[in-house]
Amino acid sequence: MPQLGELNNTEITEFVLIGFSGKPKTRMGLMSFLILAYLVTIIGNGLILFVYVAEPRLHNPMYFFLCNLSVLDVCYTTTSVPQAIANCLVDRPVMSFNMCYLQMYTGLYLGSTECFLLAVMAYDRYIAISNPLRYMVIMNWKVCIALAAISWVGAFMLSIVPCLANPARFCGHNEVDQITCELTALMKLICSDNTVGQLVMYFTSSFTLLFPFSFILFSYLRIIVAILRIHSSGGRWKAFSTCGSHLTVVCIYYGTCIFTYLKPQSKVMEEKDKVITVIYGTVVPLLNPLIYTLRNQEVKGALKRLTGKKQRSQH
Repeated sequence: MPQLGELNNTEITEFVLIGFSGKPKTRMGLMSFLILAYLVTIIGNGLILFVYVAEPRLHNPMYFFLCNLSVLDVCYTTTSVPQAIANCLVDRPVMSFNMCYLQMYTGLYLGSTECFLLAVMAYDRYIAISNPLRYMVIMNWKVCIALAAISWVGAFMLSIVPCLANPARFCGHNEVDQITCELTALMKLICSDNTVGQLVMYFTSSFTLLFPFSFILFSYLRIIVAILRIHSSGGRWKAFSTCGSHLTVVCIYYGTCIFTYLKPQSKVMEEKDKVITVIYGTVVPLLNPLIYTLRNQEVKGALKRLTGKKQRSQH
């Protein structure tokens, strides 16, 4: 953990999250949305993991990466949403310094991992569509495990290690204008020269956001070219519908993250910054299971088979 800064020998031991202080109606509305979103996220991703484990027909690279994404989304929302719900119940919620930093580090790491994992999934879909006959040869299990490991380990090296190498120093001001302990919000409280920290954040954000997003756009461009070669109009429409929904969620996630981390940082937290935090921290994990798998015919078929087996065993 970074060492605490001091101002007039005053040590910061806690942060006050004032994101929506003085707005009880806004907090109650936000709390209702967060509860609903969290339940849908947990149930949707839990269902995906259950179907994958129970149905051997889904044991292929695409669903292996989707399971990684489901585990990631469950952990990602759990690190922040329950605490955000609790914070909505009081006007000036307080978090200890260590808990706040733990939440920030965990969210930063999991969010960075998702950036890499979405790029890996786009590559997997590109191989499946452009080279279906050699798909299982190219995307063998060693390659799949290696790509997943690179996503998890690479995110740690680019998100957590730079923060630990450049510890922040804070003055006596401890009011965070956010609903969670988010990196850009905490950076506004740093009283020492943070030029190096800003440069490191822009550099690492470029690797975790711009490069994967550019790769995804390139992959989907190649996928669209491959789809146009499909002779069946029904097949083309189905493929375009699937890719369009995938790309929409990807653009929402990367777009909001790029806006948050690559724009010039100011000392003032605007209302739109808080809304954007809710979008990439809550809405995208909610949409992922709906877009990637619950609209998928193979998953629906697996659910019907598992439900049929359960009913037959009961009879």
